[in-house]
Amino acid sequence: MGQIQSLDEFLNLLSRRRWLIITVTVLGLLLSGVFAKTRPDVYEAAAVIQVEMPTVTGTDGAPASNGSAQILQTIQQRLTTREQLVAMIDRHGLFADLPALSPDKKIDLLRASVQFQTVATEGSQAFGQVVGVSAIIIYARLGNGDQAARVANDLAQGILDQSAAGQRNRTDENVTFYTEEESRLWQEISALEAEIEAYKTANNHSLPSIRDARRDELVSIEDDQRTALQEKLGLEAEMATIQTTETLRETDRRQLAVLQSRIGVLETQISALADRHADIEADLAMAPEVDRVMGNYDRKLTLLQGQHDVVASNLAAAQTAQKLAERQKAERYTLLERAVTPEYPTGGSSKKIAVAGAMASILGAFGLAFLLDLMRPVVRTAAQMERQLDLRPVITIPELTPAKPAARGGMKLPDDPAKPLLGLPRFALFAGAATVLLLVAAAAIS
Repeated sequence: MGQIQSLDEFLNLLSRRRWLIITVTVLGLLLSGVFAKTRPDVYEAAAVIQVEMPTVTGTDGAPASNGSAQILQTIQQRLTTREQLVAMIDRHGLFADLPALSPDKKIDLLRASVQFQTVATEGSQAFGQVVGVSAIIIYARLGNGDQAARVANDLAQGILDQSAAGQRNRTDENVTFYTEEESRLWQEISALEAEIEAYKTANNHSLPSIRDARRDELVSIEDDQRTALQEKLGLEAEMATIQTTETLRETDRRQLAVLQSRIGVLETQISALADRHADIEADLAMAPEVDRVMGNYDRKLTLLQGQHDVVASNLAAAQTAQKLAERQKAERYTLLERAVTPEYPTGGSSKKIAVAGAMASILGAFGLAFLLDLMRPVVRTAAQMERQLDLRPVITIPELTPAKPAARGGMKLPDDPAKPLLGLPRFALFAGAATVLLLVAAAAIS
């Protein structure tokens, strides 16, 4: 504590800085009283809404839920829109004592004075699972307790109304949407299947299902071509043998005619086999393109069927939610506790604030006096000299000040701070004076 290490030194400090302590204390008392008197009171009211879990479980065994957190957030955003807040200000006559405020300022004040707090359901949530809400608390903080309670109850009723009306609308909209989506996907699947059938009909000779048969047919045609060609060569050789004869008999001529006719038939057969062979090769050459197109068709059809399965599952869930809403088996919102008019303002009463300010003023005055004494260290007593310099003074000369004549009828104060005043220690008088000032300020505020 520097130079203040005994009670006498502390009393000496209070004596030397008495006017500073008194001035700071009085100013602090006045400022605390003014602040406590002029501080506006703020009343807080709260309404509690309970979110009841569904009584019927979903297909996965878990309670069927539409996501209360998202629903409540949407309702909260709707209730705090500009139009809703303006209607609430007019309905409850809010800020009527502040006619100078603009409508925008009133809206900002009302939006800042309300708060929505959700209470999560007990138990751990699985990863990716929608967070459940078991209750929601609506706070309203205004300068009038009755208005704060009415605003909190108004917001709570708004949540109840919008949740009841919105839940049925959401389920109906979901069923309508998924029904239309299922119909659209089914039409697309039917159109794609018809397109696939038309393409198969146009390219039936190149389809994978008959490709092996076409290859077998191609091998058979090649065998027939070789057989016909060999037979033709044999007939041509036989004709050449007959034609080498010098004198052709009638039988030879008839034989040549028969051979020529058979050769013509074989040539026609060989030409037909060649044409068929070319057609089959052309069909087999188109196989990669047919495979590519059919692969695209299969992927599109698989994608549409997958989307249709998802939509059908969502439609079944939406229809279940619609039935639950109709039978009131889904999530329900109940007003668990209405907001009541608060009796006392929040943040403490004016008397408590004044007393706290007075105590802070006294402590601040003592602290300021001690700080000033630390900033200007002066050896004032023999004990301080011996403690600071390790020197024992031989002679101590007291400070001599000329005596001032006391005023007529006045009381002469002793110059020695250690001497009692009116039979009491000076620090006791200072403490008593501060206590009296504190009590007077508290009585004035109350």
